[in-house]
Amino acid sequence: MTKDWNTRTKLVHEGIRRSQYGEMAEALFLTQGFVYPSAEVAEERFLHSGPDEFIYARYGNPTTRMFEDRIAAIEGTEDAFACASGMAAVNAALSCQVKSGDHIVAARQMFGSCLYVLKLLQGFGVEVTLVDGVQLAQWEAAMQPNTKICFFESVSNPGLEVIDVKGVADIAHAHGAKLVVDNVFASPVFSKAVELGADYIVYSTTKHIDGGGRALGGVVCGDREFIRGPLETFAKHTGAAMSPYHAWLHLSGMQTLDLRVRAQAESAAKIAAATEGHPALIRAIYPGLPSHPQHDLAMAQMGSGGTMVALDLKGGKEAAFRFLNALEVVKISNNLGDAKSIATHPATTTHKNLTEEERAEIKITPGMVRISIGIEDGNDLVKDIVGALDAV
Repeated sequence: MTKDWNTRTKLVHEGIRRSQYGEMAEALFLTQGFVYPSAEVAEERFLHSGPDEFIYARYGNPTTRMFEDRIAAIEGTEDAFACASGMAAVNAALSCQVKSGDHIVAARQMFGSCLYVLKLLQGFGVEVTLVDGVQLAQWEAAMQPNTKICFFESVSNPGLEVIDVKGVADIAHAHGAKLVVDNVFASPVFSKAVELGADYIVYSTTKHIDGGGRALGGVVCGDREFIRGPLETFAKHTGAAMSPYHAWLHLSGMQTLDLRVRAQAESAAKIAAATEGHPALIRAIYPGLPSHPQHDLAMAQMGSGGTMVALDLKGGKEAAFRFLNALEVVKISNNLGDAKSIATHPATTTHKNLTEEERAEIKITPGMVRISIGIEDGNDLVKDIVGALDAV
């Protein structure tokens, strides 16, 4: 495929492999195995398969490979490996690089399951140091001779703190470590992580990439030597591969990814502006607001405030629940990046397994509500959210 196309064209056409039938839409190869014309071909393929030669769906599949090629083209990396879920991708990206005695530095502002993976690695003898991700001095102070990985979410879940990708990349590389960035909140539309020095990018493709709340998935993007070397070896032997059906759904979702995410971000900015200063709130949190502590960094790093808004309500959990229950258009759930707007109470759902002290340390208050903005009419969303705040 040509590399001269712009993003929206790549999202429609990049990576397509057509069968002898010349189908227009991406084909779904719903098969777990493949037939070899001879024993010699089977032997050769197990020795070294080419990009269009397949062995077993856990190792690769034509539909999955189309998705991998498309997301790599959008992200600006040489290759990608699709996984069964975002957490499978996080686990593979970290675990394939470390062994007992190695060290990881990670931001403490992170999704609860990501923190669990780090704790799991500690159980296998990997040392982990958690730092305040927005403080570059803490990253520098935490680096050790055995540090292999720096890891963070470019925009934290759920507090929407923005971490300096280039700043951490420079620190990691100066100490011989690799930088893994979980880029879910930024989305491939606003991502500049590779340009800024990230080595490997992780997405939960369940989010903006699918965009319709239909399919789990994850992906790791990076250079071909890493993706088809330690990452693929780890993922295929531990069963992390994406289902071809889910890859097919993701390919369909990607065609409208840029259109959806830009519309969602436009509505998110409108909602943030409409809610900031509301008497029911301690604060409205949105990287696109000038009041956000990392506003300038967000604009430089993404060119947008993104699709997520967080509201910290006065009155704690009780006020947050009243707000949630007063919503009509926005639905209560725990997903994000969907075409439908979704509100989540992190303290009692996505981050409930953290202690009260751990939640406080990453600024998850009892009154915080995370809102993933969908593609509904922006004025309807403003009316719904402001109306629910008025009810509180």
